[in-house]
Amino acid sequence: MKSHSRASEQLDEDLVLRVQQGDKSAYDLLVIKYQHKIVQLVNRYVKDPSESQDVAQEAFIKAYRALGSFRGESAFYTWLYRIAINTAKNYLMSRSRRNVDMQIDVQDAEVYENLPQLHGQETPERELLSREIVETIKTAIAKLPEEMRVAIMLREFEGMSYEEIAQAMDCPVGTVRSRIFRAREAIDSKLNPLLD
Repeated sequence: MKSHSRASEQLDEDLVLRVQQGDKSAYDLLVIKYQHKIVQLVNRYVKDPSESQDVAQEAFIKAYRALGSFRGESAFYTWLYRIAINTAKNYLMSRSRRNVDMQIDVQDAEVYENLPQLHGQETPERELLSREIVETIKTAIAKLPEEMRVAIMLREFEGMSYEEIAQAMDCPVGTVRSRIFRAREAIDSKLNPLLD
């Protein structure tokens, strides 16, 4: 398994070098290799399949434009993965700015309408607190050092195991656990005043 993974990384390195030397067709091979994975990744953020295809395509375009500055300090896929996550997050942020963050279609609305525990529960104060909590979490995550931010996002939003994160970030599992623990502490310290 290790040797297959290394061979795959070596192939990526060779293709990246060819792209950097002006061979555009080499990038097509990278897109073909990772298209399915990137679309799946974006799907976890962007629930609309046609939108997630567009966001994935945008991520590949951004990666292509930035490939000249790619130095190979991490594996190509890890680098591409980060670009895709950031592109998906940017898409969601711009969509929420257009006030469509919580799109509920008619069928969903009927389901929510019929939940008795929700009737009379959503006071303006609660809605405000919910929004504040979401904003506080987003801000706290954005302010984390990059290694902690990536680790907590892969764990909480991607559902990856500590081992998978260690592989994606090219560091020991213990380091991943430590980063996630410290990230959670930092987020909690910002949330606690709201919840007291």
